[in-house]
Amino acid sequence: MSLPVAVLAGGLATRLQPLTAQVPKILLDVAGRPFAEHQIELLKRNGVSTVVFCLGHLGEQVVAALGDGQRWQMTFRFVSDGPRLAGTGGALLRALPLLGSAFFVMYGDSYLECDFGAIEQRFHASRRSGLMTVHRNNDRWDRSNVEYADGLIVRYDKINRDASMRYIDYGLGVLTPEAFAPWAGDDQPLDLAAVYQRLIASGGLAGYEVPERFYEIGSIEGLDETRVLLSSRQGSSP
Repeated sequence: MSLPVAVLAGGLATRLQPLTAQVPKILLDVAGRPFAEHQIELLKRNGVSTVVFCLGHLGEQVVAALGDGQRWQMTFRFVSDGPRLAGTGGALLRALPLLGSAFFVMYGDSYLECDFGAIEQRFHASRRSGLMTVHRNNDRWDRSNVEYADGLIVRYDKINRDASMRYIDYGLGVLTPEAFAPWAGDDQPLDLAAVYQRLIASGGLAGYEVPERFYEIGSIEGLDETRVLLSSRQGSSP
């Protein structure tokens, strides 16, 4: 039984305007279908049965489009930011009652062809409160932002980057409620990066290197690349 997955899909998607003026990013058309359907089927292939969608901007459209998950023999739950953006960490804080003792977290614009089972095993073996997947990037897909060594994340910073950072945050993590303990009861916006950085400071963030590149639809270039990828996959299927 795979861990549940929290999908962060509450942002405003300003980089994709005007495409996202009336449609949430996760429902943009990719290879003839809403992107969320591709994500869901990837998760199902990896043994995931429960998905919690953390929503914000135009979130009611996501609920209407996906329903309760029965179409995929899965269970979907939905948590809304409410009247103001909670941030990626704040959205997870709201969703914790639905996520159990540990859970995957990924973004609503990511398509990640990696081995979820192996990542889950690594997380349990690490006995840490969190795990971040990384890809040896060397500034290829974007600016590298992670220093990773000996199975642990040493440093993670999306702003102050330097040559020692050869890896990039791949976009899939595993977390426990304990990782959010310092913010319990706090209603202020919280960035997931702050949660990761606190874990790093205490040696509590394991790492897992994913060899495959990631795909995303958070930018026009990324959207075009992902459309090409998923169109080709559909064309090669029986």
